[in-house]
Amino acid sequence: MRVHHLNCATLCPPLGRLLGGPGGAAPGRGTLICHCLLIETGRDGLVLVDTGIGLDDCRDPSRLGRMFGAMCGPRFDPSETARRQIEAMGYSAADVQHVIVTHLDLDHAGGLPDFPHASVHVMAAEQRAASAPPTLPERQRYRAAHFAHDPRWVLHEAAGEPWRGFPCVRSLPGLPPEILLVPLVGHTRGHAAVAVELASGWVVHAGDAYFHRSTPRPSEGSMPPALALFERAVALDWRGVLENQRRLRALAAEAEAGLTLFCAHDPVEFERARAAGASRPGE
Repeated sequence: MRVHHLNCATLCPPLGRLLGGPGGAAPGRGTLICHCLLIETGRDGLVLVDTGIGLDDCRDPSRLGRMFGAMCGPRFDPSETARRQIEAMGYSAADVQHVIVTHLDLDHAGGLPDFPHASVHVMAAEQRAASAPPTLPERQRYRAAHFAHDPRWVLHEAAGEPWRGFPCVRSLPGLPPEILLVPLVGHTRGHAAVAVELASGWVVHAGDAYFHRSTPRPSEGSMPPALALFERAVALDWRGVLENQRRLRALAAEAEAGLTLFCAHDPVEFERARAAGASRPGE
């Protein structure tokens, strides 16, 4: 298999460096990204992990709501969408046979309508919450327009053999056994990581289980204060988040050199993962 690291939306929050990473696509603003994966399986078509925002969101930003636009400052660049990047690689949307979503927040699932024929793998609890949000904050984070095309849901429960101390769903119908869905409930009701075993080692997309590279690797400084506040504010179960982060720190500390761990929004982790993938066979 081969893994490609894609940034499927650049976010330029108005709090600038207090919230985002260094630099930025807009003057005085920091930058966050939406880290997605495209997996060439060689036998089961293409697999997309998260989607970022979609083409319809770029055409009509109101689909994401005023709050998201004001807080995150997305660029709405169609060329950054997963579909356009996949097409630029010479594939078509129909080649994406499976989409795995870490969760269904609007910046992770906005591109689902761009792949209407793909099977969408997600934790069952997450799909239930997105279909009928039980609380006001959840009604803000999930956007009905992203699911209006009636996705081909493939729902998974938090069961299966453990993987490095994490409960794990190993059997994903239609996917190679090297792709694992790892429940990390806390940020949302059905949040999960996705782990991919390659010849060169493991690639682990932790979604929004954490927001800054210093969480699993404390030696890398500290999280910007505003980002830390935002991470806690958007968490459904903060205790669950902290427990997941404890286990991810242990994973990062004990992992062999071939393991690449990253979250969805850290631009430094994205560049590292992309560079590591370019230098190692199988990525």
